[in-house]
Amino acid sequence: MKLQHQNLLVTLYGLYGQSPGSSLPVSVIVEMFGALGIKAQATRSTISRLKSREVLINERTGNESHYQLSSEIVDRFRKDDQRIFAPSRSTSEDSLILAIFSVPESERNRRYELRTELASLGFGMVTGGVAVGPELAFEQAKSRLDARGLSEYIEYFRADYIPAEDIRERVSRWWDLQALDQQYTDFLQLYVGRLGAWRERITNSSDSSEPSGVLESEAFAFYVPMLTQWRHFPYRDPNLPFEYLPDGWKAPQAKKTFLALHELLSPLAESYANQLLGSRVS
Repeated sequence: MKLQHQNLLVTLYGLYGQSPGSSLPVSVIVEMFGALGIKAQATRSTISRLKSREVLINERTGNESHYQLSSEIVDRFRKDDQRIFAPSRSTSEDSLILAIFSVPESERNRRYELRTELASLGFGMVTGGVAVGPELAFEQAKSRLDARGLSEYIEYFRADYIPAEDIRERVSRWWDLQALDQQYTDFLQLYVGRLGAWRERITNSSDSSEPSGVLESEAFAFYVPMLTQWRHFPYRDPNLPFEYLPDGWKAPQAKKTFLALHELLSPLAESYANQLLGSRVS
């Protein structure tokens, strides 16, 4: 899967540049992207795009430009970490949240933005102006929509689906579970077979004759794209109760694979990033 450079850069900041006041020098970002196989010109173009969108804030330290994340994005990362690494799963006893919205035709672009935001937070669509989501997603959804200036178009209600025996069939209409399960399957096809190879390589690294730092740089080049791909799943996936989900649902196996690779590779990737950063992070 080809990942957008902007998504990779956001992942790098989430990993190594989200502490308050911290920044990454352009030279380090270029080196990090180089380790991912991306050329310097493309890297600088990516930085420029995120700067124009005010995701990155420019500052100068000495003769070198540094960039830090905007405070809004830093706050979002802090809220997102738990959902990415340890998402909570609803139970059949939990209520659902109905988000009922109406946007004037003259503001149809806001309607599209609202639907997109709800979908990215794990809400499914019941009908044109009604979205449904797990209660666990409510606070983050409300906060995100408030920040986007979309709250004036939406009302929220806590709900129970009364004919409980039908809900498994209904959720497959409200969410595109088939497409989501295929995405989990694609993730597994890319990564599950690599887990054993990385375990063996790391176990035998002390006896290896490969040059110093190669293991760390290759772990970095593998880990950052893998995490970038995974970051989207906790938002596409509403984490519904297992009894509502199709037989053979791939999410648990995909999550197990991700967490195992994360545990193996994140320390090595961080070691490589710290080598690049050195004393240049402000």
